[in-house]
Amino acid sequence: MDLVDMTLIEVRQGLSDRRFSCLEYVDALIAETEAQWDLNCYLQRDPDQLRSQARALDEQGGDGPLSGIPIAIKDNIDVAGIASTAGTAALRNNVPQRHATVVEYLFGAGALHAGKANMHELAFGITNNNGVFGPCRNPYDAELIAGGSSGGCGALLAARLAPAAVGTDTGGSVRIPAALCGVVGLRPTSRRYSRHGVVPISHTRDTPGPMARSVADVALLDQIMAGSRASAPLLALPPSQLRLGVLRNPSWQGLEEEVEANANAALMQLREAGVELIDVDLPTLAPLSNAAGFAIVLHEFLIDLPAYLQASDARDVIKRVLAEVGSPDVARIIQATLDQPVPEHAYRLALEQRRTMQALYRDCFRSQGIDALIFPTTALTARPLGEDDTVALRGERVPTFPAFARNADGASIAGLPSISIPVGLSEYGLPVGLELDGPEGSDRRLLQVAASLETVLGRGPRPPRLPRAHC
Repeated sequence: MDLVDMTLIEVRQGLSDRRFSCLEYVDALIAETEAQWDLNCYLQRDPDQLRSQARALDEQGGDGPLSGIPIAIKDNIDVAGIASTAGTAALRNNVPQRHATVVEYLFGAGALHAGKANMHELAFGITNNNGVFGPCRNPYDAELIAGGSSGGCGALLAARLAPAAVGTDTGGSVRIPAALCGVVGLRPTSRRYSRHGVVPISHTRDTPGPMARSVADVALLDQIMAGSRASAPLLALPPSQLRLGVLRNPSWQGLEEEVEANANAALMQLREAGVELIDVDLPTLAPLSNAAGFAIVLHEFLIDLPAYLQASDARDVIKRVLAEVGSPDVARIIQATLDQPVPEHAYRLALEQRRTMQALYRDCFRSQGIDALIFPTTALTARPLGEDDTVALRGERVPTFPAFARNADGASIAGLPSISIPVGLSEYGLPVGLELDGPEGSDRRLLQVAASLETVLGRGPRPPRLPRAHC
């Protein structure tokens, strides 16, 4: 097997068995990164330092559960001594003195730093068409988006530039690029991981999230990011023990034909493998989500970003950041938020609507007796770079952000654990993802469910080596 094709756990075993050295492995990743540099997956990296870390590990050994594993970190998560730019010009000199808590846990478990990954500017979008540092391109077609806002993480995993990455998810920002790039991405139950050291949008909705190319890899990262040094293997549940709710309304409506065909084929495979599937309708979910989601984010952004930057004048620091924003879609959002801030009463109403959503989900899981809800992660496959405002879907031009984020947004607002797994390729060779949402606090059970589905549906393939676009 090509070294770069190995999953995190396969690399760990190979290093343990001394089938290859850590230096040989990181050299293979560095060569792959340089061969696919035009994908623009990384904003910052230091190959010499990575090689130095690998040599030291080969000479001195290591016993952590991630010993020798290079992990990419989204560029809105603090790594000490390296600027956390959040993909925007105004934060080029935002150099933290300490690691984010989740980074501290990962490095404490022996992980190496692969580099800081590209992202949608300030995490305010789903295309990763970054107007400051350039777009991150999809490894399946370099003219298409990788998804966002953690697009660099999704793309570099699919392109085999690292075995694991850590993104952030506010409204689908881990799961959307996972779906569009054919990898696995987990949004944990809110507050399962510390948000300390993450450039914020919304303290209610933000969370770090692990990404990799297998469910078992994500499960290992989850344990460590949650503060445990344990590395017990994840045991997949027998398919015959699973009962899943197919969320027909709203999440199976208005899908791209290719997404619908792939998702239905996956359901057929799961049913044949013994999974019990029942149809579920939650007609009030979409209206609640639409009412609560942006009000929470836009109110908290004006508070949380200045607090992270330790600014005494919140409005002034937002204006200074806005002055250097390079992505028109992001600039419009921030300007509109400054011009018409979400008032306190509207924010409080949105939080109440969030609680209503949480109760709706709890009642659904309990009354239906289901392990998880299942539906396509995104309603459409990757679209061309530059279509930040509208995209084509079922013969119409529709707004880009809600088209991609609508299915993932419910779990984000309610704070539920949610995972996207790949289920195959469209007729045009583009990845399709399936999302599983579980009850609050059921993260490990949800990972077992996802692992079971992975045994039936398989993992995402490696993208073909295509002629690359030039940035």
